[in-house]
Amino acid sequence: MASFLKTLLLGASIALAGAAAHADSATPIRLIIGFPPGGALDSLARSLAEDLRTTLKEPVLVENRPGASTRISIEAVKAAKPDGRTILLGATPPFVLFPMTYARLNYDVDKDFVPLAHLANVPSVISAGANQPFKTLAEYVAWVRKNPSGGSVGLTNLGGGLHFSLLQLSKAIGVPLTPVTYRGGAPLATDIVGDHVPLGADALASQLELHRAGKLRILGVAGTKRLSWLPDVPTIKESGYDAFDRANAAYAAFVPAGTPKDVVAKLESAFLSAMRSPQVRGQVDRMGLEPTGLPGAEVKRIMASDRAYWRPIVEASGFKSED
Repeated sequence: MASFLKTLLLGASIALAGAAAHADSATPIRLIIGFPPGGALDSLARSLAEDLRTTLKEPVLVENRPGASTRISIEAVKAAKPDGRTILLGATPPFVLFPMTYARLNYDVDKDFVPLAHLANVPSVISAGANQPFKTLAEYVAWVRKNPSGGSVGLTNLGGGLHFSLLQLSKAIGVPLTPVTYRGGAPLATDIVGDHVPLGADALASQLELHRAGKLRILGVAGTKRLSWLPDVPTIKESGYDAFDRANAAYAAFVPAGTPKDVVAKLESAFLSAMRSPQVRGQVDRMGLEPTGLPGAEVKRIMASDRAYWRPIVEASGFKSED
């Protein structure tokens, strides 16, 4: 009887362990993003989720957690169980610039996360309404020097690369350029088209189709090379100003610190494979993003380089976030 009971208990234990393992594997992988549905990162996340379902042979869901300049999504992933089932898809500024501009953050960019993959660069542009009296950046600079009261520039947030680049441009041309913040790319684009703000700086994705339709004019692109979508539009550097050389953000994937190394390696491989997929790359291109597909180690290297570049600029500006 004792032997029978031992066998029964052992069998029950094995069954429970198997059921628990099955339950864990049945838990969907969640891709957490800090933006509402419909934007560029949301579209990228859904395209990746579709590819990852096939590669990983598991359910993959996209969960939108917008708010607090994406810090809500970051903190949610930090607090998640480090088992590879919760993945942050986020922009790099909260990891590069926020530690320099926020008095207090509820996360440590180096201790709380492990980068999985660098997904895409986010090209940015400077644009103006089609009816503005200037058609190039050089013409804008000449105009704003004569009309310094017209130095308002629309942005979607303060404390990001575009904000600090704008401060650098202001210094270079000797005219105060005042940031005017909008709640998103759509309302900013509406005011640029309607000539309610003379100039705006934002991601290419929110401006490209309006430029093609002739409703606004892109005067220059950030970075150091022209964009494939806009081969005839010069870089801001080509127009004589290097203030926007490092203004572009990027999207990357992260998991909570403590995630097992074999799980990190498996997920990294899956994301890199997805970024090589023609379907994903085609979707990324349609969104006005530049696919990269670089390993997690490159995310660390790039962010460290960006921090070194921005630190003296941020410190000189004296800007601190009130958000």
